[in-house]
Amino acid sequence: MTTTPSPAILVLIGAPGAGKSRIGKRIAKLLDAEFVDTDKAIVAAHGSIPSIFENHGEATFREYEREAVREALTKRAVIALGGGAVLNEDTQRDLREVPVVQLWITPEAVESRIGGEKRPLLADGIHAWTKLVETRQPIYDRLATRTFDTSTYPAEKIAANIAAWIQETDK
Repeated sequence: MTTTPSPAILVLIGAPGAGKSRIGKRIAKLLDAEFVDTDKAIVAAHGSIPSIFENHGEATFREYEREAVREALTKRAVIALGGGAVLNEDTQRDLREVPVVQLWITPEAVESRIGGEKRPLLADGIHAWTKLVETRQPIYDRLATRTFDTSTYPAEKIAANIAAWIQETDK
């Protein structure tokens, strides 16, 4: 199966809480491009993520997620994927056609970011996050064209560095 090259400018992947949405918005602004957050697209179309998990289960959420990723990749945009979107093999295949940046973060830096009820798979806090990331990290590493550490640098600086890299590779 051959895939059509995506018009996407950049796809951000990485662990929950790494800053994909926050940094992605800044990159899109710097590149004068649309920003698409696939989790927000799912919420807009199907309701809150915790509600989807509770009422329909993770499998249904993953179907919605694949649909959101497929749609996002048709746009000339900076795209932030939910942390688990890369688990889908079709998504992995699609990402071969676009620059992929992994945003990486330490457990110590992410701990304050992952609280609350909006992340159903992280209900047990940092321990659940660590276990989740350990299983996904090999996929993130394999798919990433570049990796940027978001643990200590300001979001503005990270976004500027990624935008500069994209502009350089686009020449």
